[in-house]
Amino acid sequence: MFEDSTFESTGKIRTRSRGWMLAALVLDTAILLGLILIPLIYPEALPRMSSAFLMEVPPPPPPPVQPRPPLHGTPAPTEMFNGYLTAPRQIPNTIVVPSTPEPEAIANLATMDFGSGSSNGPGDAFHTQSAPRVVHAQPAAPVRISSGVAASIAIRKDLPLYPAIAKAAGVEGTIVLAATISKSGTVENLRVVSGPAMLQQAALDAVKEWRYRPYMLNGDPVEVETTVNVVFHLQH
Repeated sequence: MFEDSTFESTGKIRTRSRGWMLAALVLDTAILLGLILIPLIYPEALPRMSSAFLMEVPPPPPPPVQPRPPLHGTPAPTEMFNGYLTAPRQIPNTIVVPSTPEPEAIANLATMDFGSGSSNGPGDAFHTQSAPRVVHAQPAAPVRISSGVAASIAIRKDLPLYPAIAKAAGVEGTIVLAATISKSGTVENLRVVSGPAMLQQAALDAVKEWRYRPYMLNGDPVEVETTVNVVFHLQH
């Protein structure tokens, strides 16, 4: 008898749990369907802010501003002031074409014309100014040149006299002299460098009478230092 009552109570409990489960499932399904179908059937049920956000359309862009055409009765402004072209104070929107010709500029500017001047201007503003003369500094010491260059500017070369004593002794050779050629072309500071002693004086007497063209450096005559070779040769 106790066993029968236990089985009955157990069966009743299982029957009630299954019913509650089905009821809860049906209720949840109904709520979910209601949340889905109500906004579709009645859109006005949605919140106002959401509707306003979804349905609001941005306003159209404003029309472009058309530039105002210039008035024909008002003369166009000019950029000329006292005969000079001036920059505008602000950048214009359109290009203004003046209805009247621009005033002529005052001809009071100096020109680069080398002709005669006009009554309205000085003509040649730089004609009276002479070109500056470039002055080169003179060298502190005589310029050194070779014997070949010195020979090319020689204009007078007297032959030396062969000494009789040297000719009798059969002495011959080359006398090397050092000399300074002045700005006027005369021979100065003449001295013996090498050569036979019997022939040195004859070479000095001849070379001191030689004359040269002035040696030019940057267009100016300068003193030069050079060597002179005097050859003594006997005729056999």
